[in-house]
Amino acid sequence: MQKSLRRTFAFIRKETIQSLRDWRTLLMMLALPIMMMFFFAYAVNLLVDHMPTAVADMSKDDESRAFIEALEISGYFDVKMHVESEEDVIRMIDVGQAKAGVVIPPDFAARVERGDAQVLIVLDGSESLTVQTGYSAASAIAQTHSVELLMGKAGQMGAALGLFGGGALPIDTSTRVLYNPDMDGLVFMVPGIAAILLQFLTVGQVAMVVVRERELGTLEQLLITPVRPLELIISKVVPNIFITVADTVLIVLIGVVWFDVPFRGSIGLFAWVSLLFIVSGLGLGLLVSTVSQTQKQAQQITAVLILLATMLTGLFYPRLTMPPLVRAVGNLLPVTYFIRIARGIITKGIGLSFMWRDVVILAIYAVVVIVLASLTFRKRLD
Repeated sequence: MQKSLRRTFAFIRKETIQSLRDWRTLLMMLALPIMMMFFFAYAVNLLVDHMPTAVADMSKDDESRAFIEALEISGYFDVKMHVESEEDVIRMIDVGQAKAGVVIPPDFAARVERGDAQVLIVLDGSESLTVQTGYSAASAIAQTHSVELLMGKAGQMGAALGLFGGGALPIDTSTRVLYNPDMDGLVFMVPGIAAILLQFLTVGQVAMVVVRERELGTLEQLLITPVRPLELIISKVVPNIFITVADTVLIVLIGVVWFDVPFRGSIGLFAWVSLLFIVSGLGLGLLVSTVSQTQKQAQQITAVLILLATMLTGLFYPRLTMPPLVRAVGNLLPVTYFIRIARGIITKGIGLSFMWRDVVILAIYAVVVIVLASLTFRKRLD
């Protein structure tokens, strides 16, 4: 019994020393829960407020300005731009500068006086929480503002309540949900899930391949050849590009054919941008492999990246509610830009002119991450 306890304690001591020596894994195990706690606390916000809003006020009278002010005071809508027409409102939503729009018709004050004023609320249907919050908030704000108008007109609480009970509200809002009028959850989710799956495949594949070769000793055999670090990196990336392209086709086909998600944009444009995203993801995987000593570390880093991708990129939680520092962390992941691109092409059907900024950032990201992986890999070889 004593010998068994001594052997057990000896192995416990050995494992403890080994764990303490592996400072990278230890640091990750200690820091990860703290980091995730802060990210969850700041990123997971199901209440969407301060939505960037485009306003087309074709009346420009006191009543229309009062209604716009009521929207802003509510805290749900932030008027960022004034445009001339409903078409301009939709364009601002297409390019991502606005998440909601307000269209006020001419002669608004006269219509309010007659009790038949109409206001159109346009919402970006590519984000579920934005639609749900905007839909409820717009109706509630219009109703509250209408009651205030009635109270002011009647001059006393009782008369206003009597009018309210008779359904004589002077302002009525109609809501138009762009791209997804039925608010089908799959239309919201499929483009984003496809992006996350591709991110997981690209980062995980290359990171594990390189680290596994290092553990097996086959990487040292490559070092005696004239191959250069960049050439070796390219040789690792190219085969995985073909594999991931096949995965992309399968994922999109399943979403469109099996789940009946409409593909409204250009297939050719989506193919080229997806290829750019795949290259950036494979470069990120190579960068992960250069800082990982073992397959276990590579798996842990990949898991952290995927977890951050599900939280900080706008897949489930709107980025506009996140603090600037949290959004900045999300900007370090290529999938942040590709989710917007995928939703823009698949859900909205928009072209390159509306999302060229995200495409340019993704291209720069791909170049930078591959150069960094090459330089880091060179240092590891030295």
